[in-house]
Amino acid sequence: MNGRNAGPRDVFEYALLRVVPRVERGELINAGVVLYCRARSFVTAVTHLDEARLRALDPEVDIAGVRAALHAVECVCRGGEPAGQAAGDDAGRRFRWLIAPRSTVVQPGPVHTGLTADPEVEARRLLDLLVR
Repeated sequence: MNGRNAGPRDVFEYALLRVVPRVERGELINAGVVLYCRARSFVTAVTHLDEARLRALDPEVDIAGVRAALHAVECVCRGGEPAGQAAGDDAGRRFRWLIAPRSTVVQPGPVHTGLTADPEVEARRLLDLLVR
């Protein structure tokens, strides 16, 4: 929770986006945050991929593929035509779809909650704190 923001606070949920280049090894780096605030019908994904750290886990990793997967998450959050099949879904449904467990290179972590006066600022704060 960021105490610097004034005004009413709303509950939000978030999950880290993890990159697991070799699923069989289970090693990962954090590469983004997906944040949902029901009270504001707001969902966003902010990402940052540290290529050097990722290559330390797997020198053969498909960086372009990982970037494409992260970009796809951002598109689903924005909704509309770029979201594909999720284009017509509300923010909550898109968030729930994104945080569903999957066994791919880009995976969601566990969901956590908090309070915020500004979900967009909170997403950036969490990215700086937990990813960068």
